[in-house]
Amino acid sequence: MTALPQDPLDGASANRALRVETHGLDVIEDAERHGTPRTLFWPWFGANVSVLGLGYGAFAFGFGISFGQALAAGVLGIVVSFLLCGFVAVAGKRGSAPTMVLSRAAYGVRGNRLPSVVSWMLTVGWETVLTALATMATATVFSRLGWGGGTETKAVALLVVAALTVAGGVMGFGLIMRLQTWITLITGVLTVVYVVLVADRIHWSTVAALPSGSAQQFIGALVFMMTGFGLGWVNAAADYSRYLPRAASSRGVIGWTTFGGSLAPLVLLVFGLLLAGSSAPLSQAIGADPIGALSTLLPTWFLVPFAVVAVLGLVGGAVLDIYSSGLALLSAGLRVPRPLAALLDGVLMIAGAVYIVFFADDFLGQFTGFLTTLGVPIAAWAGVMLADLALRRRDYDDGDLYRPHGRYGDVPLLPLLLTLAATAVGWGLVTNTAAHWLTWQGYLLGPLGLGGRDGSWAYANLGVLAALALAFLGTLLPGPGRVRRQEAQAPSPAPGAKAPAP
Repeated sequence: MTALPQDPLDGASANRALRVETHGLDVIEDAERHGTPRTLFWPWFGANVSVLGLGYGAFAFGFGISFGQALAAGVLGIVVSFLLCGFVAVAGKRGSAPTMVLSRAAYGVRGNRLPSVVSWMLTVGWETVLTALATMATATVFSRLGWGGGTETKAVALLVVAALTVAGGVMGFGLIMRLQTWITLITGVLTVVYVVLVADRIHWSTVAALPSGSAQQFIGALVFMMTGFGLGWVNAAADYSRYLPRAASSRGVIGWTTFGGSLAPLVLLVFGLLLAGSSAPLSQAIGADPIGALSTLLPTWFLVPFAVVAVLGLVGGAVLDIYSSGLALLSAGLRVPRPLAALLDGVLMIAGAVYIVFFADDFLGQFTGFLTTLGVPIAAWAGVMLADLALRRRDYDDGDLYRPHGRYGDVPLLPLLLTLAATAVGWGLVTNTAAHWLTWQGYLLGPLGLGGRDGSWAYANLGVLAALALAFLGTLLPGPGRVRRQEAQAPSPAPGAKAPAP
């Protein structure tokens, strides 16, 4: 079994990293809870230090905004969205169970299967995107070096990246914490070298001359940043804090999660904005192959180190995703061991990556559609989860998280109907014209007087914010009585134990 080490580089941690984690959806026992909130910095920084963060500069300018607007949207979107992750991470140390198990306190034991399925889809989608990006980046670097870069190179690169990701997901928490520590150190150093090497490509006069966009365009960029960063992790935020002692500082959990997740993306975003704003052709190339386009700026001697930093950074994110997707799949009702669930997700990840690498023509369009479409129901889930967490004054009852007839209920209708309604409203307020299979969205923009699918609000992605706000308020306002009644009940038997005779 694994435990969160006090020092992620100590010898005991190395031994634990070589063991397959046996924990699935169960509550972590007190004897296995170790460490302090600062150890959360390693997985969150390692998962978000990817040079893909540079590409978000081009993504932001795609909304037609200025450098100042893009910078403000990026800073707000990144910090606020990871702050939401920090709040959800508090549930992990208070309940010592995976995120989508703790969500049962709001949705009921079996009612929670609906958001678990959505969470599983989102994490599988993210790990697929990251694996595909690592494959394309490797092929681009090999092509520039004259070592290939065609179909065979992509196939081999995909197999290597997938093997690293699946191995981390199957082995589990101990190996992931160890990997993320080294990924943080290696990619952090090499990313700084990359920044130094391409700094002369920045032309401030060109960047400063970019025209400002409308308020609607700014909001669209802000929401895209939120869904691309913290909102893409919020449904897994408690999976890593669950190994902390329950007496650990809640402020520390929030602070280190937010800091670890935000630090690298903020630095990379600023530099990415400067690069993309300095060259329109580069900005367009990033839309097709984000990391491959960034490699074209480098001298030949640094291409191999760049490939290392690109692949490791993306693998760092994909490993966390495949671990959490396996847990979400179990929470959705699949009865298999956790390592097998991660392996099944790995198979789907490979299939999806094959499609993106070998068949998809427009990466950015499909990527944007994916983020906004699943970002809406995840935002609704986050609203319910955050409101429920804010109402609680005590730790979760371990036993009743697994009992349909316990205090949290089986299939309570209110949170499910609220999530469905918030999602329906949210999808009616977003558009995805770049992805032809999502053109049905945006159906409320006309009736609500927002200009329809071609109006000024069409690309503001208001639906994500609306789903979050509606679900949060819809849970918070009627919720105090429900939570007080739950917390007034006597503790239930531990999971697996028999209840005492009446």
